[in-house]
Amino acid sequence: MKTAAEFLHTTPLENLTQQSKASQFSAMISSQDLEFIMEAHDGLSARIVEEAGFKGIWASGLSMSAAMGVRDNNEASWTQVLEVLEFMSDATTIPILVDGDTGWGNFNNLRRAVGKLCQRGIAGICIEDKLFPKTNSFIGSNQPLADMDEFCGKIKAGKDSQTDPDFQIIARVEALIAGWGLDEALRRAEAYRQAGADAILIHSKKSNADEIFAFTKEWANRSPVVVVPTKYYSTPTDDFRNANVSLAIWANHNLRTAITAMRETSRQIYRDQHLQGVESRVVSVSEVFDLTGNEELAEAEKRYLPEDVSPMKAIILAASRGEGLGELTASRPKCMIDVRGQPLLKRLVRSLADAQVRDVTVVRGYCKDVINLPSINTVDNDFYATTGEVASLSVAVSQLNGDAILAYGDILFRQFFLDMLLSVDGDIVVTVDALWQQGIHSDDERIRDFVTCSKPYSSEFLDDAPVELTGIGQKLDKKYVSGEWIGLARLTANGCDIVRKEIDAMKADGSLQKSGLPDLFARIVKKGHKVRVVYVSGEWMDVDDAADLTAAGKFL
Repeated sequence: MKTAAEFLHTTPLENLTQQSKASQFSAMISSQDLEFIMEAHDGLSARIVEEAGFKGIWASGLSMSAAMGVRDNNEASWTQVLEVLEFMSDATTIPILVDGDTGWGNFNNLRRAVGKLCQRGIAGICIEDKLFPKTNSFIGSNQPLADMDEFCGKIKAGKDSQTDPDFQIIARVEALIAGWGLDEALRRAEAYRQAGADAILIHSKKSNADEIFAFTKEWANRSPVVVVPTKYYSTPTDDFRNANVSLAIWANHNLRTAITAMRETSRQIYRDQHLQGVESRVVSVSEVFDLTGNEELAEAEKRYLPEDVSPMKAIILAASRGEGLGELTASRPKCMIDVRGQPLLKRLVRSLADAQVRDVTVVRGYCKDVINLPSINTVDNDFYATTGEVASLSVAVSQLNGDAILAYGDILFRQFFLDMLLSVDGDIVVTVDALWQQGIHSDDERIRDFVTCSKPYSSEFLDDAPVELTGIGQKLDKKYVSGEWIGLARLTANGCDIVRKEIDAMKADGSLQKSGLPDLFARIVKKGHKVRVVYVSGEWMDVDDAADLTAAGKFL
């Protein structure tokens, strides 16, 4: 049996040498032995059926409809069923027989359906001689049957439309279900056989198989017979063998088992309000990954992705409360302050995602449980009240590898800033606002992270010579200031290595706890490492107080 990874990856050469799914199923139907197929209703359950050892799958109409949350009377369209079948076929290597109800309409609907099924590698379809839309055979009694001649035409149309010569059309006779008796069942079965049906499914809802065996005795093996022992489940399997039954379908038991298990688990978790009572009796998440082929994906990444390519990640420092916002941050950090319907942090994470940076780690501190956005990783600086930004960065030091973005959690900026930042060469690149004196807060006396650079900002289009950081801090002489660092930087793998080593040095000399990121960059520059600068001209802000919050609404 193939592993889950092998289910997902078969080379073209292997495809050429393997028997098609339709031919596998044709061999099962014509076998002298009794064969079995098991119900599945989606890609995962189909893979489980194959993993269990079954040679074929019954794509149950009842189960697929129920899994979609609708009734088994053609409320799910045939194209919706086809989409489910495509996932099931892609996930497995064994043949699938689909429960096609009445053929989803007249002969023309069946012609189109058969063609599409063949395209997707489905091995066969079972159609029943009832009226569209169908009613499940186990509901009510005296259900009307389709006109026999019209149903024969439907079978012929399906056979004429198959593009795989081994594709099987099985005619399901409902005469016993409808109470029309054995003679009518035999009459219809013979007509369907002559119309081209590859096998006959004789259906019954009695609790014993007496009328099934009465049929098989009179039928005398004219063509393969298929049974569905859902109601007469206590019948010994050898009795089917003795009656020359070719195929038995276990029709809906995976779905019914899943409902039982999901109800029990949901009710217990609702009652207990914790997971301890159920964790020991559910599969591990790693088993889910195994079933869905994560191992194969990892191997494929080794084959097809360059070895030196690693996804860009981001570290967002968001541990502080934001005292200047007063009561607004009484129960949440300032990164979670709402600005026009979304928290600041959510807007920042979205901007990073738009730049294909989706591995985001947020350093939390004040009211840390409030920072619970989906799709982020979190680490905590529990000493946020008495430490600075470098201490917060140090708790995320495991993420300082590969390419990384560093950002404060309270900034807003235009999306193109990230594009510019990612386009500049350099192991460490910082974003500097060259027009800080013309910004929103140009007249206030707030503390700023000033920078000096190797050359000033130029608006000349062709002036693209590299600019390097020469100094950074809050006490620089404004006469020499080139701009203001906005709290956004990028590191390469080598840049991360430089930063990690400097964090270790700051730990060793006792300066780490109280230092900000500008202090870190200043030390790095002083040691002779080049820090590149990308200039921007306004179009950003940080949120420190209520006035900033009002301006942020206008900024967006």
